[in-house]
Amino acid sequence: MTAAVDAPEQESWFHRNQQRIAPWLFLAPGLLFFMVYVIIPVFQSFNLSLYEWDGLGAAEYVGFRNYENLYWELYDRDAFYISLKNNLIWLILYLAAIPAGLFIALFLNQTVWGIRLYKSLFFFPFVISQVVVGLVFTWFYDPTFGLLNEFLGFFGLGPLNVLGDERFVTYGIIFAGLWPQTAYCMILYLTGLNAVDPEQIEAGRLDGAKSWRMLWHIILPQLRPATFIAFVVTIIGALRSFDLISIMTQGGPFGSSRVLAYYMFEVALSEYGFRMGYGAAIAVILFLIMLCFIAYFLWSMYREEKGH
Repeated sequence: MTAAVDAPEQESWFHRNQQRIAPWLFLAPGLLFFMVYVIIPVFQSFNLSLYEWDGLGAAEYVGFRNYENLYWELYDRDAFYISLKNNLIWLILYLAAIPAGLFIALFLNQTVWGIRLYKSLFFFPFVISQVVVGLVFTWFYDPTFGLLNEFLGFFGLGPLNVLGDERFVTYGIIFAGLWPQTAYCMILYLTGLNAVDPEQIEAGRLDGAKSWRMLWHIILPQLRPATFIAFVVTIIGALRSFDLISIMTQGGPFGSSRVLAYYMFEVALSEYGFRMGYGAAIAVILFLIMLCFIAYFLWSMYREEKGH
């Protein structure tokens, strides 16, 4: 007597590819939000930059006239030139937050008495609002009762109106922004230091590596992911700086502290503006500048990973 052998059931396509599909199902909500709130608005901004529109009436197609006007502002060293120049100053000086955050993280990574208190003090700037930071430094720079001028007066120096002087105002605001940005970079490096291989450090000590050689050849190579994130976040923060300028100077004095983000707000949304297309053109240029820097760092990271 022969027993009938049941044929195995045919597996569905979903079951056969379940491991491949599962990650995309988890990523789908995030990708959807990123598409709706980031990618689509980018293309809408570029499309809007080709129109002249006051936000209420009918939009008039003007082609690349808004970009031509920005070029002439750049050529004549007008508002767009000042904003772009200030953004470059922000970009260069803001990068100081990365080495500052690294050295603070190296200090806080030690096991010494009271280290939790030190960590709390250095972490504090990261959790407070940028509005609070702007107000605190506005009082700090005040020429009548600010601590800065009290300190300068102790050495017999005259009062210095940092936020009212075209020569110093941008640097004063950048210094205020460096306070919380350094704290953010410190947190990134503290996280990265927890993943440093102790065996490599011990091997370096056996080979005679100390202090700077240990940092340069053993610790920093293992902190490359944290350094990459710190660079990207710091560059984006420098290029999109808006809140501190709005709180501390509102672009003054005489527009000398405005940057591209604040100039975009002025021409598009402030009481002097309602030029939506012109503001969108500034936003597109700011986005392209950010994209160039981020693409460069991504390409550098890809080459390093490929080389390994």
